[in-house]
Amino acid sequence: GSSNVAVGQGALDANTTASSNTVVGHDSMKVNTGASNTALGRQALRFNTTASSNTAVGYLAGYSNTTGTEMAAVGLEALYNNTTGNTNTAMGRRSLYSNTTGVNNSAFSARALYTNTTGNYNVAVGMDSLYYNTTASQNTAVGYQSSYKNTTGTDNLSSGIYSLYDNTTGSYNVALGSSALENNTTASNNTAVGYRAGYSIT
Repeated sequence: GSSNVAVGQGALDANTTASSNTVVGHDSMKVNTGASNTALGRQALRFNTTASSNTAVGYLAGYSNTTGTEMAAVGLEALYNNTTGNTNTAMGRRSLYSNTTGVNNSAFSARALYTNTTGNYNVAVGMDSLYYNTTASQNTAVGYQSSYKNTTGTDNLSSGIYSLYDNTTGSYNVALGSSALENNTTASNNTAVGYRAGYSIT
């Protein structure tokens, strides 16, 4: 391979023909054979094999990734468990930590979308937002612990601290404002706009 940079013990250790990789850190991208990857940090993208066009910055960022492509993981253990999920973006400590095969998810801030495994097309902005989301898709949560307990509810939009906080399986809800629909758990098709709007709806 050509145009590779490897700095650190075991960095890019198994690479043979792949090109354009930049690796800095002990055992980062140790078994890699893919091209155009960037790994900065100890054991970043440690198990990346044939996947290309990934960026991992931070200790153990993208650690378990094997064939997932076009991934960006920035922060301690960001996208740690991702294996084959593609086009995910995780910015923040342990953001999208549990994601394995989920695709097209974006998490910004510490532990955002932490529990997500196979859910797709989710956006979480704010610490612990969509924290318990596992398999649900197409949710957008903005604000500290927004949609915090959501597990399988889909197509929800929440913006504001604690908005849709208790929602677990409710779908097609819109909560705009701090604590809007905070106690909603399983109800669907609600729209609440304003501070504590729809607060007691369950």
